[in-house]
Amino acid sequence: MINQEADSLPLWFFQNLLKYKEIHHFVSSRVGGFSDQPYDSLNLGFHVGDNPETVHKNRQRLALSVGIPLKHFTFSSQVHGSKVKIITADVRGSGAFHDGIALSAADAMVTNIPEICLMVLQADCVPFLFFDAKKKVIGVAHAGWRGTVRRVAQNTIKVLKENFCCSPTDIFVGIGPSIGPCCYEVGPETIAEIRKIFGDENNYIQPGNFPGKRYFNLWEANNAQLIHMGIPEKNIEIARMCTKCNHTQFFSYRHQNAGTGRFGAGIMLKNV
Repeated sequence: MINQEADSLPLWFFQNLLKYKEIHHFVSSRVGGFSDQPYDSLNLGFHVGDNPETVHKNRQRLALSVGIPLKHFTFSSQVHGSKVKIITADVRGSGAFHDGIALSAADAMVTNIPEICLMVLQADCVPFLFFDAKKKVIGVAHAGWRGTVRRVAQNTIKVLKENFCCSPTDIFVGIGPSIGPCCYEVGPETIAEIRKIFGDENNYIQPGNFPGKRYFNLWEANNAQLIHMGIPEKNIEIARMCTKCNHTQFFSYRHQNAGTGRFGAGIMLKNV
């Protein structure tokens, strides 16, 4: 990923997606907004306890910086599941101005309609951006450990294949900043769920600092799912930026150990 300022707002971009002029994409940071602690400062989440008017100002700040009207931003209620929604023109703007009008429970969205900015929010979970360069289809997904074991990234590729006739070899994926294997310590129950899905013979779980604790590698567990679905490894860009280690740049629930804000990742097809 590379860091660039847009209207003095720091944003992050995937190099494998920047070469395509048919799309806008971005990953925001926590810097440059209006929220007070513990949501300081560019919190994009209405649902975390921040002042809704301030969240709206933050979203408007982001929208102006990336040159996309806020009414085109489209959100779903993220529930750590594996459901993928196909987004149509009539639901463009869902959740943009108020959390109550976000689309019902879905952790991934896809569309082939221009001028719809698909958005996911996170504060340690993995954001994904998808783009089929031939079929001109985009997608987003969000995965913590639950979304990972429920294979939300894999399900997103499946929906792209079945509903848009996408070929995995044409799909480019960006895996954004999230908690890294250096910091994502999980307990016995989570470890058991991970092993149930991925088996014992994998490199996703490493020894922890305390008995019964291990570190889970969200990046590689999701990368392996994408490759399993036929995405060429060269088409996948992993930010490898840990949100807990980089908590001054990105929101991290694990760092705060309490309420915190959410940064966003978005992608939109241009109307060309």
